[in-house]
Amino acid sequence: MKVVLLTALGVGGASIIGALFGFVFKKISHKFSDIILSFAAGVMLAASVIGLILPSLEYGGRFPLLVTIVGIFCGALCVNLIDKIVPHLHRMTGVDIESHPDAQKQLDKVLLFVIAIAIHNLPEGIAAGVGFGTGNMADAIVIAGGIALQNIPEGMVIITPMLAAGISHRRTFVIAIITGIVEIIGTLLGYFAVTVSTAILPFALAFAGGTMLYVISDEMIPETHAHGSERGATYSLLAGFCLMIVFDVLLN
Repeated sequence: MKVVLLTALGVGGASIIGALFGFVFKKISHKFSDIILSFAAGVMLAASVIGLILPSLEYGGRFPLLVTIVGIFCGALCVNLIDKIVPHLHRMTGVDIESHPDAQKQLDKVLLFVIAIAIHNLPEGIAAGVGFGTGNMADAIVIAGGIALQNIPEGMVIITPMLAAGISHRRTFVIAIITGIVEIIGTLLGYFAVTVSTAILPFALAFAGGTMLYVISDEMIPETHAHGSERGATYSLLAGFCLMIVFDVLLN
């Protein structure tokens, strides 16, 4: 349990570390952001396959293929559904919209972006927690490490838009901390879910893998290929993927 708690704090804390970097390096070039985020996408891609989907097949019981495929699609559909019901929460910023009517649209866009990251952090945290259900510490650490690595550039990129939208430094940092706390909660939820009932482990693993695959395909890859850095982003993704393969071989 101590390892799980430390992992949860590490995964969530990575978002906060990224936010601190975001305050220091307020103007991050698209190229740099794309390369780092794409590397994290490669790490997450390998972690989802090696640490979640393949173990789901291994522990799938009588119908491993069916359980894994259904779990993957359920995880993806869950994130897709959450994306569609994200509310506009501009009041949480403390910015006076009435005195800045032109800022309404910008604030909504920025906060939807930040809220989307926070929402995605929940299934990512669950994925990190579920990884411990197999009892394979190496795989669990690979998954958690991949998610934490991805959280650093995510934490960085949310800072500048919020500051530019007129949100104070203090509130910006508090919002960044909340995104990290969401991930900590998700990690603990995932761990307790599979420890309470090992019967749901195969489905939970595939579900977590599906959430990660959805985020990678729907959010990370399009974002990293939208600013003219496609070639570098592609090789960066491959580098992240291969790094996780190396870690998996060395840790097992």
